[in-house]
Amino acid sequence: MIKNFIFIFAIAATVVACTQNAITGRSQLTLLPESQLQSMATTQYQEFLSSNKVVTNATNRDAEMVSRVGDRIRRAVESYYASKGLSKELEGYRWEYHLVENKEANAWCMPGGKIVVYTGLLPYTQNEAALAVVLGHEVTHAIFHHGNERMSQALGAEAVNLGLQVALANKPAETRNLFLGAYGAGAQVGVLLPFSRKHEYEADHYGLIWAAMAGYNPQEAIPLWERMQQAANGNRPPEFLSTHPSEGNRIAQLKKWMPEALKYYKPMGG
Repeated sequence: MIKNFIFIFAIAATVVACTQNAITGRSQLTLLPESQLQSMATTQYQEFLSSNKVVTNATNRDAEMVSRVGDRIRRAVESYYASKGLSKELEGYRWEYHLVENKEANAWCMPGGKIVVYTGLLPYTQNEAALAVVLGHEVTHAIFHHGNERMSQALGAEAVNLGLQVALANKPAETRNLFLGAYGAGAQVGVLLPFSRKHEYEADHYGLIWAAMAGYNPQEAIPLWERMQQAANGNRPPEFLSTHPSEGNRIAQLKKWMPEALKYYKPMGG
């Protein structure tokens, strides 16, 4: 009887936790409070920065570029959400952008707008517009709560019964690693949750829009992914591809969305 009650409670809580994405309208399983995830992101972000070599803006053009592109993507996202009357969706965001010395080709964004770009990604982006496409992609994962979905699916009923804070208290290392893996920052701890096709397509689609609104040509996404795919044909694909699976029709999808993205594109200074 008690087991049945717990099962029914878990199902009911799961139903309640199914929210609708304010932009896409897609139903999402989000069992974890966004405020708690943002709090955890702040802690894990600072721990990551303190244990890795951060390239400072004052002495490095690439670091300054990461901050500049990140800030323009932020303004584009905030403008888009404001135009839809959805600014509250970004409540609690305290954006940060850092370039970190690391040979892996990777970038990620935690809840609350905590962004990291690895120096190893820059040889693939090659220009500001391509970097904007990548950051737009990563920011979409965060603002669309993809990480919350991935953690919720991994934790399942345990998230309902225990909650994030209890999970952290009982299994701090496992929960931390799950969190890092859910946001693509888990390569160093060996826990990476695969992105779903829906997540990837949403991130690709809206990443183009944020880049275009930020004043960057979204068409740079095509040669960027061609470079990524070419690199993947070698012995060791970029980390960005290992955490972001690339389907054969990805470029075709990007071309399909390009006319929409170009409607938002106003070149800087134009």
